[in-house]
Amino acid sequence: MGQLSFIEQNIDQLRKSEVKVADTILAKPDQVIHFSVSELADMARVSEPTVIRFCRALGFKGFQDFKIYLAQSLIPAFRNIHESVDGDEKTPELIKKVFDANTSAIINTKNTLDYNELNTVIQLISRSSKIIFYGLGGSAVIAMDGYHKFFRIGIPCEWFTDSHMASMAAAMMQENQVFIAISHSGSSRDVVEALKVANQAGAETVAVVSQKKSPVSKTARHVLCVHSTETNFKFEPMSSRIAQLCVIDVLSVGVSIIRSENVVENLNKARKSLVEKRY
Repeated sequence: MGQLSFIEQNIDQLRKSEVKVADTILAKPDQVIHFSVSELADMARVSEPTVIRFCRALGFKGFQDFKIYLAQSLIPAFRNIHESVDGDEKTPELIKKVFDANTSAIINTKNTLDYNELNTVIQLISRSSKIIFYGLGGSAVIAMDGYHKFFRIGIPCEWFTDSHMASMAAAMMQENQVFIAISHSGSSRDVVEALKVANQAGAETVAVVSQKKSPVSKTARHVLCVHSTETNFKFEPMSSRIAQLCVIDVLSVGVSIIRSENVVENLNKARKSLVEKRY
């Protein structure tokens, strides 16, 4: 607890509601590093802005900045690289740990996904006239994969990794269109803002996230949550990324079955167009 003494040293400077946040963190610091801002606010029985004010009162930019510092104080250095490694693994053991973490994320997600919500999203996409995929940083490749999957089956779609472009595109959406945001932390302000714009435009909004209780999850109308043991303080998703790809695959296959006649025709056209590009 020595690394957390800075909280105790400054507790007299905090507001009464912020002291609740401090007490919660001091009681369970090893759990807090895995929390979203919403989850910590719920546990401390305060509002999300109170959590942010607490972090700023201690000199941090926000909750994520505080959580990184907290994790560095509590977690062995190599766990910042991957949640399973200790740094002394031989290659066979390293392979096993990384593959096991990815496999576990897939299995846990399969067992915890909200099947009703997933079916609802499949139905929405199957009726949509356009899909927009949006992801930043490590989530950008998931957004691109989603675009690639649905582009091939003939559904008009776009993908964005630029926050300004995503907001402008979201503002021009219509009621029969779907905006899908991918976010590991669920705490990206740019993703939240784009979802709000898409909501206001009347589009259906979907979030594929690792945190059920997060600002992104609260903003989207539909939430598909993956489950992994990956720590949420890291900006770089690993095992959760693999689970998110699986969710995109399920959506693609589900929509393809509903629109099978057109999808098969479009797939055949796409495959024939590539014949001359291969030996």
